[in-house]
Order: sequence, then C-alpha cells, then structure tokens
Amino acid sequence: MSKVIKSKRYIGVFYNILKNNDKSYYIIYKMNNKTHRIHIGKKSEGVTEAFCHQKRNEAINKIKFGDNSSIVNTKKSIITFDTIAQRFLEYNKLHSKDYTNSLSRYNNHIKSYLASKSINDINYDDIQKIQQDKLKKLAPKTVNHIIQLISTIYNYNITNEYISVTNPVNRIKKLKPNNERLRYLNISEIKELIEEVKHDEQLLLFVKLALQTGARLNSIIQIKKKDIDLENRIISLQDYKNNSFYRGFFNDEIYTILKDRLDKLKSNDFILLYNTEKTNLKTYISKKLQPILNQLFNKEIDLKDRQNRVVIHTLRHTFASHLAINGTPIFTIQKLMNHKDINMTLRYAKLAPDSGKNFVEKLYL
Repeated sequence: MSKVIKSKRYIGVFYNILKNNDKSYYIIYKMNNKTHRIHIGKKSEGVTEAFCHQKRNEAINKIKFGDNSSIVNTKKSIITFDTIAQRFLEYNKLHSKDYTNSLSRYNNHIKSYLASKSINDINYDDIQKIQQDKLKKLAPKTVNHIIQLISTIYNYNITNEYISVTNPVNRIKKLKPNNERLRYLNISEIKELIEEVKHDEQLLLFVKLALQTGARLNSIIQIKKKDIDLENRIISLQDYKNNSFYRGFFNDEIYTILKDRLDKLKSNDFILLYNTEKTNLKTYISKKLQPILNQLFNKEIDLKDRQNRVVIHTLRHTFASHLAINGTPIFTIQKLMNHKDINMTLRYAKLAPDSGKNFVEKLYL
C-alpha cells in the first residue's frame, strides 16, 4: 500500500505516490462529527494541492449551507485555458499597471484560439499557429507580446501550483523585429497633416503635442492641466511603458493653444478631454486620426508593410528623426525620448548630419 503523505501547505490535503510516480490527491474534513474522505484526482490530470485546498473549502461550505451536491466532477472546469487566463488576469489587475494591455491582448488575439481548449491538449503547434496567423497582420514585436502573455499565464499558474503541466510556449522562438528602417514624416508631410486637422481643435492639439514632445499616445491623453508649466514651456509626461516620468517641452505656438485651453480647465482635468468620455479618449483619437493618416500617406502602401506605413506612433519617430537631422546630440535625444537603453536611440544616429569632415580637415593644423 502506498504511503499517505500530508500536504505541508494545506490542512486536510493528502496524496499517495503511485507506482508510475504520479500523485493521487484527496481531501479529508470533519463536519457534524462525521469524517469525509474524498478523492479529487491525479497530478497528471492537472490536480494540485492548491486546487484540493479550494475543493475542501467548497465542500465544507456546501455542508454548512445544506448543499449535498458532489464537488468532485467540477475539477475539469479549471483545466481550460480560459480558466487559468482569468485567474492570471485577476491577479494582474491588482498587481500590474499593464492589466489593460494584457486584457486587450487576451480578448482580441488569444481567446478565440485557446479559451475552450484543455490546458493538457494545448501544444507547440497550437501556439505556432497563433504566431503565424498574427504575423500576417501585426508587427513581430506585437506578436511576441501576444505569445509572451500565453507563456506568462501558464507560468503564473504553474508556479502557484494551480496546474501541473509543461508550458507549451517553451519551444517557441521569438520573432526578430525589423527596426532597420523607421518611417517618419518630412517637413512637407508634416505641413500636409497639420493642414488636414487644423479645423479639429482636439486632433490639432494632439498632433502638435506628439510632434513637439515625441510622447506616446497613452502619455499624451493622460496630460492634465497640473502637468503643464506654461511659463517655462514644460510638460510633465508619464511613460507608461517604462513606468517613469520625464519632461517634454513646447514652443510658442503650442503655448498659445494651451493658454486658452487651460483657462477653462481645473487642475486635474485632461487637456484633450473635449466632450469625450475619459475611458474612450484613446479610441476616440485613434479612430479619428488613423483614417486621416491612411488617406494622406498609406494609399499605395501594403497593409503588411509595417515598416513604411504611417501610424500614430510615426509621430514619435518623426520627433526623434528631426532632432537627429538637426544635429541634436544622441544623448539629448535619448533624454527627450525617455529611452532607457541608448541602443533604442542609436537607430536615429544615421540621420545626423555628417560633421566629421570638419574635424578631420582641422586635425593636424
């Protein structure tokens, strides 16, 4: 007879080690002077100590409230991918600022593929199919984020012993992003865009702020009145990607626009919030501006040509590119872009004017 082993972490949880080294779990609890012993399942079936602890609590509560239904047959409900995904997202919501992005990636790119599948049935081919399908429409970097989320969901549940499986993402290779070419707007294209949005006060301010600060969409829509120092032409920006704050600067033209706008706002009001719900501001800007960019710059560009298509993020590249073109030192560009890694900034170095000739000519004079 196999030895009964008591869980070191959970009261009333026991298991036997079978001949094939699998573990067979069961729970014991006492209610109304009666001892109950219930077999829950095997480790190979996805059962863990944490799950047994959960089932023990459910059993005790059912007896307390007069519910005599079985608890054993519910174990299969937790081994769908959606079950472990929701468990991770619930944790992520409380402990991470990236929750909104994680939820969006799961609902838009993962759920339709994996939600109803058993975690024991999901394999390398399933993950590779998602990777290949998404690569048809999305950038390699974005696809990597999607696949990484699947891996994180598995790892969270495995680490916390909610499941006992091998992470199917382990064998998937990351896609290599192609950052060799960065699309940016030239001076005439910038003027063309400004002319197109000049009658829309909200879009005009957004475009000018993006071109003047290089801030990302998420950062600009979160700017409040209290973040702006009109006298010194400084904006306090929050970088949600790097979880940090940095300073941006603006010219007299934006000063005039902001001065009129700020007089009508309270300290905590968002400067771009013109008759638009806060929760819809990002979508609102995207849906209005991207079609304009498509009409002006993407007519003959293939949807798959992500290196040359103009998108809202192109405004950030435009800011950095023109700084480099005008001879701004690379470390200054890094600071203005709030890049944590100088290698991110070095992509713009090739646009800098070639001033090396002057130094060489004067070298031995």
